Parts: sequence; C-alpha cells; structure tokens
Amino acid sequence: MNAYELIFWLLTVMAISCALGVILSRNPVSSVLFLIATFFAVSGHYILMNAQFLAIVNIIVYAGAIMVLFLFVIMLMNLNADTEPQKNRLVQLAGVVSGGILFLVILAALKSSTNNMLEQTSTDIGLIKNLGKTLFTKFVLPFEIASVLFLSAMIGAVVLGKKGEEGPQTPKGA
Repeated sequence: MNAYELIFWLLTVMAISCALGVILSRNPVSSVLFLIATFFAVSGHYILMNAQFLAIVNIIVYAGAIMVLFLFVIMLMNLNADTEPQKNRLVQLAGVVSGGILFLVILAALKSSTNNMLEQTSTDIGLIKNLGKTLFTKFVLPFEIASVLFLSAMIGAVVLGKKGEEGPQTPKGA
C-alpha cells in the first residue's frame, strides 16, 4: 500500500464517519460541524484527483460560506424540545429501508468496478493554470457576461439593502 492509497483510505474513513456524525448527531450545531469536516475530507479527495480548483472552491464556498449561513439559521431558529416535530415510525422505517437499498447498490457497483481506482496518472486537467488559460481564451465572452451579471446583482443588493435613506420625494398628486 503506497502513500496515496493510505491517504485515500484515511480521507474515506473520515468522510464516512463525519457523514454518519451529521446524521446521528442530536445537536444541530454539532451536525453542521461534522458536515464541515466531511467537506474537508471530500476536498482532500479532490486534491488526490489533481483537481485543486474544485478542492479550494469546495472549502471556500461550502465549508466556509454555506456552513456559516447554516449556523446562523440554526442559531436564529432557537430550536428547543417544544418545537421539535413528533417522530413517525413509518417514516423512520422507510428511511432505513431506502438507505439499506442504496448501500447495497453502492456495494454492487464497487464489486463490479475494476480495482485500479487509485491508478496514478500525470494529467494536468484539473490544474488552476489550465482552467484560467481556457477561461480567459476560449470562454472570455461568457466570463465577462457573468462578471457584468454579478456586478449588477451586487449593485442591486446594495440598493435593496439601503433602509431609511430616501431621496427627494415626489408629491402624490404629480
């Protein structure tokens, strides 16, 4: 077993155990923290596949921004035992059965797949340098259109976010 396989299996065990922590945790804040750890493990898998851009975007966007948003929502909801919905045994049984079926399908897919999942190839497909070169040569027009769209969305958010500051008002009869 070489170093890449060892890192792969360590990240896999971390991702699966943290994903189980997300599901089994009773505290919503702990569940969000387990989800952040799962995102970091998935980003480690991206790095092993030579997709550094996906790893960085996964960490910045999902583990950073989205999880902070989830934490704010959880804190603002003020969850307690009185507002918790009643447990339905039929829904729990359906979840366990569908999860078991999904697990069997994954096992069957892994059994029929080849054993060279960790084959080392020296491709430069996922490198940021190649992504930037392609983005700014072949796709420069869609990139610029997207940047103008994002700029207008930011300006719109600032305009909508201004409260209490009103300009000169027009008379109602005019």
